[in-house]
Amino acid sequence: MTAQIIDGTSIGAKVQEEVKQAVAQMKEEHGYVPGLATVLVGEDPASATYVGMKQRTCEKLGIRSIGHTLPADATQEEVEALVAKLNADPDVNGILVQLPLPKHLDEEAVLNTIDLEKDVDGFHPVNIGRLAMKGRNPLFVPCTPAGCMRLLKESGIDPNGKEAVIVGRSNIVGLPMAMLLQKANATVTICHSRTKDLAAHTRNADILVAAIGWAEMITGDMVKPGAAVIDVGINQKEDATKKRGYRLVGDVEYDSAKEVAGAITPVPGGVGPMTIALLMENTLRAAQIALSKK
Repeated sequence: MTAQIIDGTSIGAKVQEEVKQAVAQMKEEHGYVPGLATVLVGEDPASATYVGMKQRTCEKLGIRSIGHTLPADATQEEVEALVAKLNADPDVNGILVQLPLPKHLDEEAVLNTIDLEKDVDGFHPVNIGRLAMKGRNPLFVPCTPAGCMRLLKESGIDPNGKEAVIVGRSNIVGLPMAMLLQKANATVTICHSRTKDLAAHTRNADILVAAIGWAEMITGDMVKPGAAVIDVGINQKEDATKKRGYRLVGDVEYDSAKEVAGAITPVPGGVGPMTIALLMENTLRAAQIALSKK
């Protein structure tokens, strides 16, 4: 059995097209254009690449992109002052502070500064708290976990009553992913680097989400036959046949897992495109909230 390939590129493109049409309609009917501000502190190449991708996607969808770059030695006060300025700017609907920040900065304090209604990354403690609580809904859900849930939905995979295992417990992916699956009535187990006999847990998963940042850690013999495997990892693996000397792989050993799983996301082309698509959707939602108050 070879798994169904969950094509995040095409599903992400579908979400982006929906956002593009809604943005055009908002502009036509209300003369209002959503705006996303990005804050990049320092010159980390990966962070700069991610911010550039987000800015280009904004332009493609008709969303105004407002970029701000601060030096790597920017002070806590300077970063928080910029966020406060963006909070007060009516042309800015969403604020995205690219993580990780330089180590001398208090990341949590910066995120706390973002206006709740502009927290399109979904990382504000109030949004995360609402996500965790039964009967409450956040204004925004973190983009990568939300993208994973959309992949499951578009692939006809219903978490209701399923056993779900998440490998990784980060604030960005693992923990909010667990909350979303629990809200969808899955029975959720969170595994991590200290979990004993990881394979015993993963082999029980109807839905397996790998988000631990360890290249090809999950092998085919750790996957339950027929399971849905969502691979959030993006890692560089040495490959002399490639011009750049490496290739991108996930946290799942794709070739062995796809022969066991019922459905699986590739890397690249799986979860990655969904993260940006859901960021654009969150920015549209932030604009709709702002427009409703005008």
